[in-house]
Amino acid sequence: MTIYLNGQYMPIEEAKISVLDRGFIFGDGVYEVIPVYSRKVFRLDSHLFRLQHSLDGIKLTNPHSDSEWTAIIDELIKRNSVQDQYLYLHITRGVAKRDHAFPNPPVKPTVFMMSNPLLTPPANLLQSGVGAVSASDNRWLRCDIKAIALLPNVLLRQMAVDAGCAETILIRDNSFMTEGAASNIFVVKKGKLLAPPKDNLMLPGITYDVVLEIAAANDIPHEVRRIAATEVYDADELLLTSSTKEILAITTLDGKPVGTGKPGEMFTRLYKLYQEFKHNVMRAS
Repeated sequence: MTIYLNGQYMPIEEAKISVLDRGFIFGDGVYEVIPVYSRKVFRLDSHLFRLQHSLDGIKLTNPHSDSEWTAIIDELIKRNSVQDQYLYLHITRGVAKRDHAFPNPPVKPTVFMMSNPLLTPPANLLQSGVGAVSASDNRWLRCDIKAIALLPNVLLRQMAVDAGCAETILIRDNSFMTEGAASNIFVVKKGKLLAPPKDNLMLPGITYDVVLEIAAANDIPHEVRRIAATEVYDADELLLTSSTKEILAITTLDGKPVGTGKPGEMFTRLYKLYQEFKHNVMRAS
């Protein structure tokens, strides 16, 4: 695997950072995940826009222009042989003595990027769906920032793993759903696709956008609004979306079946439309 670190391309085994890097000491940084299909980046503008939003949220100057990011990304894709990749981009505030306040004067940010194979969910999961658990969303109030300090998400996702499930659905204030620990969540009720709104309590997913665009283009009834916890537990279908998992049906929640306990009609239709979109648009972008 060839990675990018602070202006250089190198094997990942050769990559090194200082123990005083603020990403290591404080989790002071942001990240981005960018899918690549047939060696073509999908919606780079949208990912760079989200990256800028995250950088602005932590008051960190973007170390590169959009054209510079494009050149770095294109070169990293070229240096890794896999056709479908996902790029992990990681920026920290840099190396400085341990002090909670920002370094003054500012130091050079640490920029790291790596490529991994983008693998689609196996056929057995598409046919059976996956399990999920629910938990209180105890994270901070700026979940719209793609921050590298992901310990709350790690602990919440581990709850699902410990229960033999794929994801944890997060409920804020015992009242409404926000998202999954590492995904966006859609609710289906009476033939309508329901999506939580983009606000400070959820990460605005690019796949989330694609699903809503597909729904609009194909006259699938849908609504973006706050979704009550009771609607999650009483859903006809639950869907999980992310760049790496695409669309998956959640067929059990807290050990109980969702709807019929099998992937439903909305999942089947959206999955087919998503695959068509991936073939006709993502691979041609």
